[in-house]
Amino acid sequence: MGGYSKYTDQDLTEFLRDGDRMAYTEIYNRYNRLLYLFAYKRLGNREEVKDLIHEVFLSLWLNHQHVNLTYSLSTYLHTAVRNKIIDLIAHKQVSGRYIETFNNYVQSGQNTTDHLIRHNELLALIESEIQALPIKMRAVFDLSRKSNYSRKEIAEELGLSEQTVKSHMQHALKILKVKLGSLMVLVFLIDP
Repeated sequence: MGGYSKYTDQDLTEFLRDGDRMAYTEIYNRYNRLLYLFAYKRLGNREEVKDLIHEVFLSLWLNHQHVNLTYSLSTYLHTAVRNKIIDLIAHKQVSGRYIETFNNYVQSGQNTTDHLIRHNELLALIESEIQALPIKMRAVFDLSRKSNYSRKEIAEELGLSEQTVKSHMQHALKILKVKLGSLMVLVFLIDP
């Protein structure tokens, strides 16, 4: 792996496009700490930042064949992190409004049209985030949460190991936690 440290970002990007895992590892080692510090200055929450950085690098690997740099690799990664931060803050604001509305609804006990619309919008938001998960991860999540399959049943249904099923569930919950934040509590209150 030490041999890859001598390559430029441009070289590493070309290797990455070809699926070179060692180039990906070098990019991760080169930029993980810098991106973490960049995001932490803006969010101040270690777990959110770790999840966010994980998502950026996961996305980089999953889309490695299509990485097309207009600027430097550093600019590309910082822009990806910045965009994730903006998305996270926007989701927090939206979820804050929904939670406030939901609390008012629970306290008032009224079943007005406005509350039903917001309830449906909340369910749609949660469902859209679930649908945005990678295909296998979404399949595991759906079988677990919507069909109440056990880990073993999911593994048999999808032809995966139980450990892979467990890993997919953990990653799905992390991604949804970042995307939906405090709305995750409501997922189980609204749609058990």
